[in-house]
Amino acid sequence: MKQEQQKLKQLIITADDFGLSAGVNAAVEKGWLDGILTCTSLMPAGAAFKEALKIARRNPGLQVGLHLTLLQGKSVLPHAQIPDLVNEAGDFSDNPVATGMRYFFDKGLYKQLKREIEAQIQRVVDSGIPLSHIDGHLNIHLHPTVFGFLADLMPRYGITSFRLSRERLAHNLRFDTERRLGKTVERVIFGALANHARPQLKQLGIRYAGEVKGVLNSGRMTEGYLLNILDGLNEGLTELYFHPGMLPDAEITRRMPDYRHEQELAAIVSPVVRQKLRELQITVQNYRGDVKC
Repeated sequence: MKQEQQKLKQLIITADDFGLSAGVNAAVEKGWLDGILTCTSLMPAGAAFKEALKIARRNPGLQVGLHLTLLQGKSVLPHAQIPDLVNEAGDFSDNPVATGMRYFFDKGLYKQLKREIEAQIQRVVDSGIPLSHIDGHLNIHLHPTVFGFLADLMPRYGITSFRLSRERLAHNLRFDTERRLGKTVERVIFGALANHARPQLKQLGIRYAGEVKGVLNSGRMTEGYLLNILDGLNEGLTELYFHPGMLPDAEITRRMPDYRHEQELAAIVSPVVRQKLRELQITVQNYRGDVKC
């Protein structure tokens, strides 16, 4: 019996960018109430953060994590406390490559980085929302410098799960051949970062999924793509993350003009997807192991 249980497939369904805008918040709540969504990741300095808290409180079964934001977004702390990280309006850089290099090589930023990371965790904790897991905007949580701070902070705040962003390239390209070179580069980079983080996560006893779908098809997790990849899921725990949204929404259109927000929401609430999950006997759950379907 134990051997049979180990072979079962479990699936976590997460929506990123909760709190970014009203359109994202509405999509997250719909995905939870009408679809297979089990988790969401909250941006603590998002323009719609307070609205997101209200949604989380009236839907206590929806598991909430931190969507750590250290680029392409706003800070929790004011410019005066982290002057080398954000401009006077509190905006991080929009350039992921340059930002990643600065965070790695400029040790003068380290104190400010740790201060902001802890402030983002603290803001969610202070809201009274149980904080279960951590991931990051553009997967910044896997950056070696950032991960080093998180490895220290997660046990202190009782955070027990982490998104280890690694995905099989061949399985993705079997169904979506767009951005072949870009996906190959991303697979190499995130694979290396995941390998760096994994031993310490194991040492800390922090849970992570064996594979994360959404890394290579970010913004294009449509119903058709989802139906294709479900057949080839690995045994054990897999996370699928989405960027659902309801349009019109100026904020998500400005920040992610190429993302298929409404199509991703449609995939989350699709009865066809739900039926296929039943046929494949895939358990949909959250990081705590609470089963939804």
